[in-house]
Amino acid sequence: MKTYYRAIAQTDVARPEAALSLAGGWTWFSHVEMLTRDAAPKVIEIAEVPKTVLDAITAPRPDFGALSMRIPQIMGILNVTPDSFSDGGQHDNPEQAVDRARHMVQQGATLIDIGGESTRPGAVKVPTEEEIRRTAPVIAALSASLGVPVSIDTRKAPVAKAAIEAGAFLVNDVAGFTFDPDLAPLCATKSVPVCVMHAQGDPATMQDDPHYDDVLLDVYDFLERQIALLTKLGIPQDQIVVDPGIGFGKTIAHNLALLARISLFHSLGCPVLLGASRKGFIRHIGHAPDPNRRIGGSVAIALEGLAQGVQIVRVHDVEDTRQALQLWQAATTGDYFGA
Repeated sequence: MKTYYRAIAQTDVARPEAALSLAGGWTWFSHVEMLTRDAAPKVIEIAEVPKTVLDAITAPRPDFGALSMRIPQIMGILNVTPDSFSDGGQHDNPEQAVDRARHMVQQGATLIDIGGESTRPGAVKVPTEEEIRRTAPVIAALSASLGVPVSIDTRKAPVAKAAIEAGAFLVNDVAGFTFDPDLAPLCATKSVPVCVMHAQGDPATMQDDPHYDDVLLDVYDFLERQIALLTKLGIPQDQIVVDPGIGFGKTIAHNLALLARISLFHSLGCPVLLGASRKGFIRHIGHAPDPNRRIGGSVAIALEGLAQGVQIVRVHDVEDTRQALQLWQAATTGDYFGA
């Protein structure tokens, strides 16, 4: 029977002497939730956790290029597509895209994620050549002038190759390196960091009937397998970010189960990325049919992720997230990131 260990993250100013830092970051823990597939969760003290597991949970995450994993990082979303669910058509002109990226950096983004293929529910596959045409020129322009790293959001090796050659720092694959068998070897050969995300099904069908035995543990097992695959190919573990894939082949209940215990994924020994900005579950729970009116819900979810030690939040609304993050940190510790 496989056992999973989740650090119960805390941010309170009254930290016990025996508490440990979670992933070398801004949260701490003194107890761990022990999870299995055939028994109720059990809260245990850190002394009861196997040393190898505790080492993975507590080890400081190395810097990701120029990005420190000891403080939260804000990834700004830039979709150069005509049909993305929230900002489709707003930045598909290269000049508009570059202006938008610069504006996000001024607002506090420390990483810009460029996507040329919509992955909203029901979206259809974009031809490779078109995806390259949309993304590579923008990445080249931004890499030459932006001053922060740029990532490429793609499932396809040729698109990633063009993006890397244009200056992309990271490859962010929403398919978790299961769509194109050439993508992971390319990233290993090019020595670029990667983000591996979980998704059930492809965008066209992923919301038709998603189901899991246990969504939290199923997603964990998938990410663990993909980390093993990527490291076997030659990508160092400290160059891998994991993303549980909120909204990708998941019901509202699935999303909430992942968010409630997202600190479990620190046990994988990699930085964790949370991308929930403006997604459909916020529409339903927050009664916000217009994606542009989901800022409050998006910020609330981002802050909960950060309270559980998530190192990177992927957002549309950079300034609102940055402001909320700084005030949250100031209110909980009397200090704030970037002071």
